[in-house]
Amino acid sequence: MSDDDYCTIGDATKPPVADGPPYAECVLCREPTEYPESYKGITLCPVCEWREAERTACSG
Repeated sequence: MSDDDYCTIGDATKPPVADGPPYAECVLCREPTEYPESYKGITLCPVCEWREAERTACSG
């Protein structure tokens, strides 16, 4: 089973990954993300993305 099979929102659009600095800041913790600074919208660092996924995951 791949991650795409497991995720129920696999078709959600994600920001483009940056080739290098400058990186956008995470909107929650202000750490650098993997997304370009020019991206407009909500950007989360990998840690906050994971925590958000845990928070919104279905239980039971």
